Amino acid sequence: MSAKDSLLQELEQMPEFLLEEILDFVQFVKAKHVSEKLGNSLLSEAALGKDWLKPEEDEAWQDL
Repeated sequence: MSAKDSLLQELEQMPEFLLEEILDFVQFVKAKHVSEKLGNSLLSEAALGKDWLKPEEDEAWQDL
């Protein structure tokens, strides 16, 4: 049984008042993941930006 199937089975047995709390948690985890991914992208951009801005890079990509 997959994690998704197990989770759905557990959700089916939960009382309604707990489902709202679980939904809040799921949305929090999802937003946290997106935020971390964005943060990593911004850090990578800053680190790689030094190489991207070199004249050699402009020359290498001018024909595309």
